[in-house]
Amino acid sequence: MSAHIYQTPKNAMQSGKARMSTWVLEHDPREAKKADPLMGWAGSGDTKQQLRLTFPSLDAAKAYAERSGIPYHVTMPAPKSLKIQAYADNFR
Repeated sequence: MSAHIYQTPKNAMQSGKARMSTWVLEHDPREAKKADPLMGWAGSGDTKQQLRLTFPSLDAAKAYAERSGIPYHVTMPAPKSLKIQAYADNFR
């Protein structure tokens, strides 16, 4: 059982950057989801998939994973690039 650590992305519906500094630890799935024969909903017996832990920093997330004996991999956020554009460029 391994875990995935990543930083929460910016909400696409908002321009603010609130709660972007939190880091999330999610467990990787151990078994594939299968359809329920009665209802047809997808599900599995792996309850660790439902667990989502948030941490204030990357170091805190790594420390928790190491203390709990969970192997992990970290996905760093993509570098931010700004496209500086003037309003006058619309008329050229």
